[in-house]
Amino acid sequence: MPKQDFTASFTVDQSPEEVFAAINNVRGWWSGEIEGDTDKLGAEFTYRYKNVHRSQQKIAEFIPGKKIVWHVTDAELNFGNKAEWKDTDIVFEIATKGNKTELLFTHIGLVPAFECYGDCSGAWGALVEGNLRKLITTGKNQPDAFA
Repeated sequence: MPKQDFTASFTVDQSPEEVFAAINNVRGWWSGEIEGDTDKLGAEFTYRYKNVHRSQQKIAEFIPGKKIVWHVTDAELNFGNKAEWKDTDIVFEIATKGNKTELLFTHIGLVPAFECYGDCSGAWGALVEGNLRKLITTGKNQPDAFA
């Protein structure tokens, strides 16, 4: 049986460069507290959301206008298997489709067998298909998706 990593995708009118810039404005769409640089190869940043989630990401790939990969080097969830995110990859792939730009988001390693899959996939849906898409299309930082 193939792995069923969580994925989400959407298409926008903005350019690949605008999509890339919005993804790297992590504070503008990923609801929570972010410490560290989020916009260069090799940079590391910490994400926290209240007492629910903490994770450390390292930017493992950074190809302007095309692809970003964050490797989760450490994680702690306050529900289920607390370390499920550790050693997973969060991937953003950008492609031109006709006169539009497609963003394909994949959390490699976030699979249905994970205890947090239901909650985490719902959260990623709100963040990626909601907040990130709105940031890309409006240019405006988005409020807390979970408030």
